[in-house]
Amino acid sequence: MKNFLTSCLLVLPLFVFANANASLISLGNGLVYDDALDITWLADANYAKTSGYDADGIMSWDAANNWALGLSYGGSDNWRLPTAYNQDGTGPCYHPAACTDSEMGHLFYIDLGGTQGSSIYLSTDPDLALFSNIITSELIPTGRKYDTYWTSTDGWSGRKYYFAFTNGSQWAKNQDDPGGHDWGVAWAVHDGRLNQGIPEPQTLLLFGAGLSGLILSRRKL
Repeated sequence: MKNFLTSCLLVLPLFVFANANASLISLGNGLVYDDALDITWLADANYAKTSGYDADGIMSWDAANNWALGLSYGGSDNWRLPTAYNQDGTGPCYHPAACTDSEMGHLFYIDLGGTQGSSIYLSTDPDLALFSNIITSELIPTGRKYDTYWTSTDGWSGRKYYFAFTNGSQWAKNQDDPGGHDWGVAWAVHDGRLNQGIPEPQTLLLFGAGLSGLILSRRKL
């Protein structure tokens, strides 16, 4: 028993350190947590298609926004489209700058190691494997050029901001014209962490404190 408890205490700091310094954390059940922005992503970047909600996941902004707001997944229905604003509420940043501080910009550039002007699939970051079905021009059938993800953020003249994982650009476009390059794909995000089996660092620390107390109490016996 003593050896078991000692082993737990030796391993625990490593577990806490790994979680405290991670940026993307797989929560299981199709969820990925970004601990830098404190948001949870769907691991499936085109879940509207995978779930059967839409034939190919390509929708107008209104349809995409309604899908995200009506989504129930991971025990919660508080999903939304990502915002194009910077983390301090300024912006939005837009092309040709590398917009690294919006939610999708942070995911593309910071979390997944994307390069401006290049597809996210050229990144060698291992965290890319946490996600599936990220839409880029390389994955869209011939003639289908809807390679952008909608955000929830208004642009100008009725336009809505989008983010493209084809090249890391953030811009705004017409939300209502399905005949051209104007519809997009929806990727839902959730504020905060949805717990799916991986303990919070605080929980691990409490667990370690409990083990320490147990060991000390046994030594007094």
